[in-house]
Amino acid sequence: MNKVIGNNLKALREANKFTQERTAEYLGLKRSAYANYESGEREAPITVLEKVCSLFGCDLEMLFSEDKSVIDNMLVCAFRADELSDNDMKEVALFKEVVMNYLKMDNLLKNE
Repeated sequence: MNKVIGNNLKALREANKFTQERTAEYLGLKRSAYANYESGEREAPITVLEKVCSLFGCDLEMLFSEDKSVIDNMLVCAFRADELSDNDMKEVALFKEVVMNYLKMDNLLKNE
């Protein structure tokens, strides 16, 4: 399962044009630790996965999906920007959380 999560982390990071270094900084990790999560050599703690989901604007269960189309569909709307500051990355993550929460609420209301 670590390999699946790692592959999905890498695909999402690259689609957003973030380096491992910048992603690791945002997560409060060393680049080498984050690289181990992407390669599947180490299991990422749930707190790290939750934070990375905020940054990439995806649901946690998406990271566990072996269905490549799930990630590919997510990548269609990936946010891409160059040279984001630490504050910019935090703002992007907050914005994506708002959007994800809105979509969840909208879905719940449609199912009533």
